[in-house]
Amino acid sequence: MNDIKSSRTSFWVGWVLSGLVIAFLLFDAWGKLAELEIVLKSMVELGIPVSLSVTIGTILLVITILYAIPQTSALGALLLTGYLGGAAVIHLRVGNPLWSHTLFSVYVGILLWVGLALRNSKVKDLFWGFPTKK
Repeated sequence: MNDIKSSRTSFWVGWVLSGLVIAFLLFDAWGKLAELEIVLKSMVELGIPVSLSVTIGTILLVITILYAIPQTSALGALLLTGYLGGAAVIHLRVGNPLWSHTLFSVYVGILLWVGLALRNSKVKDLFWGFPTKK
C-alpha cells in the first residue's frame, strides 16, 4: 500500500516538474515565433541571426510537444537535451555569467530529466540501474 502511494506521489511530482519545464519552453518558443523585440534583441547579443527566430521557435515547439506526450516523452527529452546544450554553448561563447546564464539551460535539462524519471519507470530504471517494484 505504501509503495502505491509513493509511486503515485512520484508520478505527480514528476508531472509538476515536467509541467514547469513545458510551460517555460512553450513560453520561450512563443517569444521566438512571435518575434518579440526582447527576444530578437537577445538573439543579436548572442550572435544568432534574427531571421532564424521562427525556425528556432518551431523546432523548440515541436520537441517540447514531443516531451509533453507520454508516448514520445523520452525522445522529446533527448532532443531537448541537445537544444539546451546548444544554448549553454552559445552563452559560454559570448562570455555570459556562468551560474545565471550559461548553466541555466543545464538546470532546465536536469529538471526535465528528473520530471521524466519520476513519471516514467523505464527512464527511472535507466538512471538508477535497477527495476522498480511493480
